[in-house]
Amino acid sequence: MSISTSTEQICFLILGLIVIGGSLGVVLLNNIVYSAFLLGGVFMGVAGLYLLLNASFVAAAQILVYVGAVNVLILFAIMLVNKKEELKPIKALRTRKILSAGVCTGLLILLFRVDITTPWIFPGPNSIGELSTERIGEHLFTDYLLPFELASVLLLMAMIGAIVLARRDVLISDIGTGDSVNQSLIEKSNEQILLDQSSE
Repeated sequence: MSISTSTEQICFLILGLIVIGGSLGVVLLNNIVYSAFLLGGVFMGVAGLYLLLNASFVAAAQILVYVGAVNVLILFAIMLVNKKEELKPIKALRTRKILSAGVCTGLLILLFRVDITTPWIFPGPNSIGELSTERIGEHLFTDYLLPFELASVLLLMAMIGAIVLARRDVLISDIGTGDSVNQSLIEKSNEQILLDQSSE
């Protein structure tokens, strides 16, 4: 075994452990901010795996799009919506956990079955080098143009929704005048009206 082969295998094992460990952290951690940061680490690990496959353009796109845009958008939405509220008990939480574990186990078994039954070819096809970027660009702006544009619209809708959710309980708009009114003042005025009615 040559030094390059052993180095490649060691890098693959390290990146694989990073992806698996980060994915488990994203799912199992209670703090959603830590989960979002670990998701960025998972994206970086996947980009490293792409580099091992000689797909440098896909690795760069992975970092630019997923780490630089999607993960930042997720963190932005979390920071806006992350309110300090008391956790309420969830009904039938044990049943939900069992169902979720069943679905995840079924997907894992399906992935293992696909992995075992697929006739993998070693070594794989030869790399086409710089032509890979040209091929990806052709497919991206011809065959996959509609999904590409829909993904950008979906991200924009997610960001707008996060802003609306974050600002909903701080400022609301008066329907009659269109002026912004503080929610706390409205609650205090409602409480004062109730107190006045009770005293009468």
